[in-house]
Amino acid sequence: MTPSRLRFLRNLRGPCCVVVVAVWTLTFSPALLAQETVVTLDPASARIEFTLGATFHTVHGNFKLKHGEIRFDPLTGKASGSVVVDAASGDTDNSSRDKKMHAEVLESSKFPEIVFTPNTVTGQLQEIVKGRAEAHADVAGVFRLHGQDHEGVLSVVVDRGGNGELRVTAKFVAPYVKWGLKDPSSAFLHVKDSVDVEVHATAHIEPASVPAR
Repeated sequence: MTPSRLRFLRNLRGPCCVVVVAVWTLTFSPALLAQETVVTLDPASARIEFTLGATFHTVHGNFKLKHGEIRFDPLTGKASGSVVVDAASGDTDNSSRDKKMHAEVLESSKFPEIVFTPNTVTGQLQEIVKGRAEAHADVAGVFRLHGQDHEGVLSVVVDRGGNGELRVTAKFVAPYVKWGLKDPSSAFLHVKDSVDVEVHATAHIEPASVPAR
């Protein structure tokens, strides 16, 4: 509180002082100004799809979501939580290709989870709580893949379905070779060194029960 505000309060007397201090406290209380919002993804409805360009064809596959929660302060944009993907669930509908992906590229027996930890949210996600039909946001954070941490950004869209259900779509590009994973290309098959990932899930978004600090 600034010196001028302190002098103003000291000059007040009696009931008037009590009322003004109460209003002042409520108005500027960090607990009221910084209410966290929580976005919780439903693992059962989630589809994590990836697309990898390759010689002669494009590889499509998917992973399963184990857990997903993003908490953020709409005033500061500060975020926390985690989105955890089951690395061992990766499936391209080709057993020999999947075996190579898990054994040589992801090494999913050694690194069974892919984790995104958010640290900043910018955009309109808070507007969904207020009833907006659609909101866009960028969620910056750290991807932990193959035992290493890499900064990245999820481009997120949240919209309300006809039944009021919230649907989340998140997109990002993972430069997996740059991030240290093995390039599965061979003399006869060349694949891109980055993979496009798109997440689809239903979600709940609401104020947290505990105010942000």
